[in-house]
Order: sequence, then structure tokens, then C-alpha cells
Amino acid sequence: MILVSDSRAQYAARKAEIDAAIARVLASGRYILGEEVAAFEREFADYCGAAFGVGVNSGTDALIVALRAFGIGEGDEVITVSHTAVATVAAIVAAGAQPVLVDIDPTTCTIDPVMFERAIGPRTRAIVPVHLYGLPADMDAVMAIAEGHGLKVIEDCAQATGARHRGRRVGTIGHAGCFSFYPTKNLGAVGDGGMIVTNDHALAARASAVRQYGWNEARESQVDGLNSRLDELQAAVLRAKLPHLDADNLRRAAIAAFYDEALSETGLGLPRGPEERQHVYHLYVVRSAVRDRICEGLRACGVAAGIHYPVPVHLQPAFRDRGMTRWPLPHSEQAAAQVVSLPLYPELTDDQLDTVVSAVRAQLETMPAERQLLGHQ
Repeated sequence: MILVSDSRAQYAARKAEIDAAIARVLASGRYILGEEVAAFEREFADYCGAAFGVGVNSGTDALIVALRAFGIGEGDEVITVSHTAVATVAAIVAAGAQPVLVDIDPTTCTIDPVMFERAIGPRTRAIVPVHLYGLPADMDAVMAIAEGHGLKVIEDCAQATGARHRGRRVGTIGHAGCFSFYPTKNLGAVGDGGMIVTNDHALAARASAVRQYGWNEARESQVDGLNSRLDELQAAVLRAKLPHLDADNLRRAAIAAFYDEALSETGLGLPRGPEERQHVYHLYVVRSAVRDRICEGLRACGVAAGIHYPVPVHLQPAFRDRGMTRWPLPHSEQAAAQVVSLPLYPELTDDQLDTVVSAVRAQLETMPAERQLLGHQ
């Protein structure tokens, strides 16, 4: 089976470096918030072009800690999208704030700035734009609107590590950027991990306190905190992988370009984004009105396909009756019915890519009358 993503392939490609990093930590005897974490915080912040990095337990916790470090919580509203990983919305809820979910642009699947501005109310404190699938959101519009209303901008960069918007790395355009190092991400650990990057020294200090019980240097809790620490083993693995990230992202882009050309005449909706937004293809997501039939056919051919995401957050049982939406979200709901993620990771071989393309074409050829696309051209 050709997988949508394959963490084992990434380990095999970097085995010697990863094994050496793990051995180094085990031999050190320091396993929590030691030099590996401190070094990775510096190195990752520098990679992004930020002044500070704060390592945490996960991408979800990065959002929670950032929100709490900004003092956002009960009584506050935070705007984001419904077409995203549920973690985005769950983090806002966990911070004690009320999510306000808006629709996406149907072409890019990122936040619609018009809907963002429409959703701003007297309790709005922040926006969390999601750089979905590896494509940055429209940060020019987001920042202009946010600045005009005095809102904090916390970028959800979980799927877009290394992406750029007008030459700037995502995570450094807003007031803080939140990253996930889940194993399948462009920069993946061998477990959970996350990072907040910022150019705000005071925010970095507050986030560092919040991630560990609100402690100061004397281990006295000065603010409400939690236990969300990036551990030494994960930091060491990530340090081993970081120097290869740009090359891996270039390989992802090359695979996406191959798919673009090979599937250009199939009737599928292919990924699209403005030139000023550099896509890093965490996922290669196409759209089809017959998505479910395509997925079934691909599985029969030994090709896995993913759906990111099958149910918008506002329609999921835990969230649908909590007043998170104030108007219909038709583009989010249509995307959820159409999106399908094809295999994409740097270690895919050319033969595997040919197999994927052949399988996709074979499925579409069995249903010529149903290949119409519902938007997203």
C-alpha cells in the first residue's frame, strides 16, 4: 500500500542522524528542558526568522499557551475557520475563549478575509488564521484587518512549516506563530511536539512560564500554568531533521508539480494559490464531486487516500450547539464533501508516483459522466 504519508520512510532516510541524536540525549541524563530543547528553540526560531522560540508538548498546546500568554480566555472571542483540523478550535476552547467560525475562500481553502472582518464583534480579541495543507493564508488582508481592529494574530502553522508569504516565513507575520511537530508534518518528531515563535520578548517570557506551571526562575508560580514541555528526545530528533527541511520541502514541491501536470486534464480540482504564497505541500489535496468513489477505487489499487477534513468543525457533535457560527458556511461544507489527499512525502519514488497517477486516472475513466467539479477551479 502506498501511504498518504510515511513516518517510517522519513526515519529510514535520516536513521544515522536520528539514532545519534537519541543516543546523545540518553547518555546525557537530562531529559526535560535541557540543552537540546534550548538549542532547538534557538535554531528553529532562527530558521523562521523570529527572535524567540518556546518549545511545548504539541501544536495544540502551542495555540493554548499562546492564547493564555496573551491573556485571552473567558469572555473573549477568537475568530478562525471551520475547515481545519479540530485541534485549532479545541485549543481556543481549552484556553477558555469562544471560537467564532467563519468560511473559507473556495479556491485556497484558507480564511476568507471578508468573512473574518464581518465576524469581528465587541468581544473579539484575536484571530487564528490557518495555513492549511501547506499554503499560507492571505496574511496581507488578515494583518490589515487585525491591525485596524486592535486584534492579536496567532498563526496556526501546523501544516506549513517552512512556507513563505511574500518572502517571509509563516509564523513571523502575526504576533505569534504556532507549529506542530507531529510525526507526519513537514518537520516531524517521533512523537508529539510543538513550538511558539515570536519577536515579542514579553510574550515569549509569558509563554515560557505558562508552559511550566507559571513558574519564574525560582520555581514560584506567578501565573496559572500547565505542564506542556517539549522533551529532550524530541528536540534532539528535530535538530537532526531541521537542516534537511528545505530540501524535503523542495521535493514535496517537485512531487506536487508532477501531480499538477499528470492530472491537469482529469477534471479534478487541483491545488491553487497566489504566487506570493509559497506552498510547502504538507498535503496534496484535490477536489472531486465523486470523492468517495475515487477513494474506494484507489484503495483497491493499493493507494491510500486521505480526507482532510471530512466534517467541518461546526458540524461535529462536540461543537455544533455551542454558538460558534452566526451564518452559513457553504464553502467549508462543500470542501468537506469534495477534498481528497493523495500520497505526498519526500521519500516517494518515481515509480510510486506513476502508480498513484495511473490509479487516479483509472478511477476517473470508469465514471466519465460524473467528473464534474463543484467549484475550486
